Amino acid sequence: MTTEAGSPVAESAELHALRTEVRAFLNEQLAAGAFVPAVDNWMSGFDPEFSARLGQQGWLGMTLPAAYSGHDRSPVERFVVTEELLAHGAPVAAHWVADRQMAPGILANGTEEQKQRYLPGIAAGTLFFAIGMSEPDAGSDLAAVRTRAVRHDDGSWTLNGTKVWTTGAHMAHAMVLLARSDGEAGDRQTGLSQFLVDLSHPDIEVRPLRSIDGEAHFNEVIFHDARVGPEALLGRRGDGWAQVMRELAFERSGPERYLSTMPLLRAWADELRWSGATEEQRITLGTLTAQAWALRRMSLSVAAELAAGRRPDVRAAMVKDLGSAFEGDLVEAVRAACATDPRRTGGDPFARLLANSMLHIPAFTLRGGTNEILRGIVARGMGLR
Repeated sequence: MTTEAGSPVAESAELHALRTEVRAFLNEQLAAGAFVPAVDNWMSGFDPEFSARLGQQGWLGMTLPAAYSGHDRSPVERFVVTEELLAHGAPVAAHWVADRQMAPGILANGTEEQKQRYLPGIAAGTLFFAIGMSEPDAGSDLAAVRTRAVRHDDGSWTLNGTKVWTTGAHMAHAMVLLARSDGEAGDRQTGLSQFLVDLSHPDIEVRPLRSIDGEAHFNEVIFHDARVGPEALLGRRGDGWAQVMRELAFERSGPERYLSTMPLLRAWADELRWSGATEEQRITLGTLTAQAWALRRMSLSVAAELAAGRRPDVRAAMVKDLGSAFEGDLVEAVRAACATDPRRTGGDPFARLLANSMLHIPAFTLRGGTNEILRGIVARGMGLR
């Protein structure tokens, strides 16, 4: 699917066969009523049983070594699988964070004990992670971390602080926590460390935060003098910022940054196929499809960079910036062009899908770093600031 330079070309026979296999599986699951396609299902579609079925298919932990129950496959092969899951609106939120960024993060920075403890469960789709980055009053300023990790003489740590907008913490087994282990808050990127923390800890409190759709997939997570052992430290003390930056390349560049609302576009195309489309509707549908295709090529190029062992931080930020804006634009364009009134209740599945899509729009350009922050990353990376 990619050249050595990382530019997308025709899909190989092997990748096409993998894509066909995933599509057949998803169509079987849909026919059996295993899930209903929905927008943003990588954020809000928690279905542990579905995640376990994906693990049984060998479609989680794909890039992990076999020694950790992985499958030794390439980032591009993983891209094909995730692309199909997202386009079909499958409920993949339970395992998403663990498979997307914690698997490569632990593989790169973890001890052998940490790898053996966490990676097989991630590959099986039975061990779920939350991300402990964002904090109250900090917005997208990730360097303004105030959660504190204090080390004791025996090597253990005490954690105090609050994380917020923590997706899936109410269902996750563990969290990767970014905390200040050294220095003061004004030290910014210096003195930060990452920790692997089990959320069943008695001194960790998880409070659900309800969004506009009434769901509670966001959470506030509070650490009340939570004592953890020395084995909780991920990577080297003080290297947390560098580790997080590498991790964010996986978070920001994936196809979820432009495919969250693809189930709506596909459903609208099906509606037009049966009802007939006006010229204006055909133009809108074609324009949105072309934009999605361009973003896909950008995201594929990032997957190729990761496969080559490079760090496409700036390119990943560009994909996230453009993709998250496109997600909301897609919903607005379909709403304006279709003849359907959005309704959260009733017998019209497309009207319900449209209504739920509209309620998710505000989050698209906020999560994973606001677009303003991402544009600053791109500007610095291109030497413009």
